[in-house]
Amino acid sequence: MKKNIEVPALARVEGEGGLYIRLKDGKINQVELNIYEPPRFFEGFLQGRYFQEVPDITARICGICPVAYQMSSVQALESAFGVTITPEMRRLRQLLYCAEYIESHALHVYMLQAPDLLHHESALSLAAEAPDVVRKALRLKKIGNDLLRAIGGRSVHPVNACVGGFYRWPELFVIKEMIPELEWAREAAIDTVRFAAGLTYPEFEMNYEFVAISKPDEYAIYDGEVLSSKKGRIPLERFERVYIETHVEHSNALHSHGVDGKSYFVGPLARLNLNYAQLRPFARQAAEEAGVQLPLRNPFKGLLARAIELVEVCDAAVELAHLYNPTGPSRLPITVKAGEGAGVSEAPRGLLYHRYIVDEHGMICHAKITPPTAQNFAQMEADLWQFAPTVLDLPHEETTLACEHLVRTYDPCISC
Repeated sequence: MKKNIEVPALARVEGEGGLYIRLKDGKINQVELNIYEPPRFFEGFLQGRYFQEVPDITARICGICPVAYQMSSVQALESAFGVTITPEMRRLRQLLYCAEYIESHALHVYMLQAPDLLHHESALSLAAEAPDVVRKALRLKKIGNDLLRAIGGRSVHPVNACVGGFYRWPELFVIKEMIPELEWAREAAIDTVRFAAGLTYPEFEMNYEFVAISKPDEYAIYDGEVLSSKKGRIPLERFERVYIETHVEHSNALHSHGVDGKSYFVGPLARLNLNYAQLRPFARQAAEEAGVQLPLRNPFKGLLARAIELVEVCDAAVELAHLYNPTGPSRLPITVKAGEGAGVSEAPRGLLYHRYIVDEHGMICHAKITPPTAQNFAQMEADLWQFAPTVLDLPHEETTLACEHLVRTYDPCISC
């Protein structure tokens, strides 16, 4: 292959971006992920807004993972005000997060990446050949959306989470009625792991620095300590000194890297490699039956990691729904004061960091939001530098699709 790779609009990703790989003398000379979607300046227009508006505003950053933005923002602001929510509130937030993982992972596994591995151009052509597979995906996604609606008030951009808890407790019977569907989803997720384990993945591995949050007693999604496979535990107050964002000339999106200039990897592969020991029994058994050998360093097998996480969150959702029995007020009173706080949670695509400074009136003076996809952009380009030369001998169209597939393995949310 002697032609440059040019993908003006990446397919099956959220948001707008292009991929360009330029050759010189038959070798890779330039790699660019050009994120041309205009920046939306959320950090800027949060300034001067009342703190309780932040969860609803940041939820609008993404239609696929709005809960992640809400959970990181409420944690940061609760830290600034010195608020500790009750165990009941934390469990409901975990259940809300499970809902987002169910709909997001089902979408990625079956609709966005599986067509690449099964040599289909889209989920529509896959549906023509394997309607049961797509039907299962749609039902899984609907269950996630229904649970989001039950807790958050809406299936997209939910509005019930607030600093200090929730505006209202969801009706008890609504959550309990969802348990049979969540139990079906758990079985469907186990089948999804079998489906993912049976796929053939391109052979490609990198020695990544994996970064995710971690907890000793649970598979960390809602909260935890930042953990790096190469740097160890990183206190939250040092996050911005260890990992920094920079502008690059060819993209509207910031690129994150360590202070050493090296890229790092966030997302399902990072979580699974760092937190495998904390998987719940159903997910652990599914992973063992799939023959998972850690560490997983093949980005294409992010689909397998997502499938295992799908079992994890479905199983957790069943337990949390059984435990749901709200008592007392749904939110705590907030004593407004000047302060600063940071929060971090795991969006389906990876670690999501927020930091806010508020004044004595509760108005936002400064906002810092570091999305997972921005953290992965530099690593995606680093992967392409290594992967593209291995497929240059293929016909041009196949090489282009292979490189585009590599980008899709990250499930990038460019709009974030």
